[in-house]
Amino acid sequence: MISLTVTAVVFGVVFLAELPDKTALAGLVLGTRYRASYVFAGVAAAFAVHVALAVAAGSVLTLLPQQIVHAVTGALFLGGAAVLLLRKDDDEEEIRKPEDQSFWKVSGAGFMLILVAEFGDLTQIMTANLAARYDDPLSVGLGAVLALWSVAGLGIIGGKALMKRVPLKLITRIAALLMLGLGVWSLWEAVTA
Repeated sequence: MISLTVTAVVFGVVFLAELPDKTALAGLVLGTRYRASYVFAGVAAAFAVHVALAVAAGSVLTLLPQQIVHAVTGALFLGGAAVLLLRKDDDEEEIRKPEDQSFWKVSGAGFMLILVAEFGDLTQIMTANLAARYDDPLSVGLGAVLALWSVAGLGIIGGKALMKRVPLKLITRIAALLMLGLGVWSLWEAVTA
């Protein structure tokens, strides 16, 4: 039986914790470049895996070596920044045609980015702790996954709306700089943790 109270509490806590996180940025960046439904499918699947792992593992996830998680995340963000900064301007028209992107390629990219970047993240650890506290895996899992999907959806939709008003080249440069900053920050966390 699912407890609506536990689900609502978990949703609120996870939503607020995830909103300012790098996931919203990743969704926004992917949403400006690819078909939103494809991006959401991959991101949603990755979050479902994360929530399942968090709920199943309980608070054990807090014991994972954070240095490795931060180092891998930092490298991924730096790689993403490099790809965005080194992209040739003549590729812009290809990027603007989402129908040219296959479902498996786009959803797979979204899935892998979120799967690696969010592993051991605050919201995953919070979900594990909430699962251990409430001893109600279904309610905790449902609240957490709905919260994460909501944040991802907001980021993806926001990316599409932003692209209609701001040139893609400017969005790409800003996203690359933000990814560069997140990459440096993650690597700093790996070194200092």
